[in-house]
Amino acid sequence: MLKNSSYVVFFGGAGVSTESNIPDFRSEQGIYRTRTKYGRSPEELLSHTFFMAHPEEFYDYYRNNLIFIDAKPNRAHLALAELEKRGILKAVVTQNIDGLHQMAGSREVLELHGSVFRNHCMQCGEKYDLEYVVNYPETVPKCKKCGGMVRPDIVLYEEGLDMDILSRAVSHISRADMLIVGGTSLAVYPAAGLIDYYGGNRLVLINKSPTPYDRRANLVINDSIGKVLHEAVFD
Repeated sequence: MLKNSSYVVFFGGAGVSTESNIPDFRSEQGIYRTRTKYGRSPEELLSHTFFMAHPEEFYDYYRNNLIFIDAKPNRAHLALAELEKRGILKAVVTQNIDGLHQMAGSREVLELHGSVFRNHCMQCGEKYDLEYVVNYPETVPKCKKCGGMVRPDIVLYEEGLDMDILSRAVSHISRADMLIVGGTSLAVYPAAGLIDYYGGNRLVLINKSPTPYDRRANLVINDSIGKVLHEAVFD
């Protein structure tokens, strides 16, 4: 399929990063651990309402569960970067916020849910990097210029996706002659609905467990995404 394609798009979720030892906070284990420690669900802790009402609790959860400074790209990220280098892969559309695709060398990366590497002051808009947030001496990072609260550029529950990124993702997927979907259960909308924009006959789903879209796929592989992509690209 890759050999016969010239416009490949990859759409990925949390499962792409779990092989870099970044746990999926929406997994059963992640939800259980969060409820045990915080008494709330990850969805509530990462909601706009909760962030505004309880920034200290939000940041405690966020720092311990969504930031992994030492994470490195795995075989999946490297294989995708190589495909882009060869001119076959045109875009990576990701639900992840960890920046590992860029670290691996991918350039056209559309981050549907934002990135932990970008942060800004909610009052004056001053921009801050991840290091500033991680090393800030207090729980809630404040702006050096105006003292306003600094928030990460990630899409929280109850917030809408960036329409520019979304439209670029739709544009790439609708033009693709091959769509590879990996490491996502395709249960989170509106992101999961992006597959509906693909009209070709090379839809490949790579995920360890079944998804609601398996019947629509031309090829389903229930295996490690790093292993599958590495073998497809390098072997």
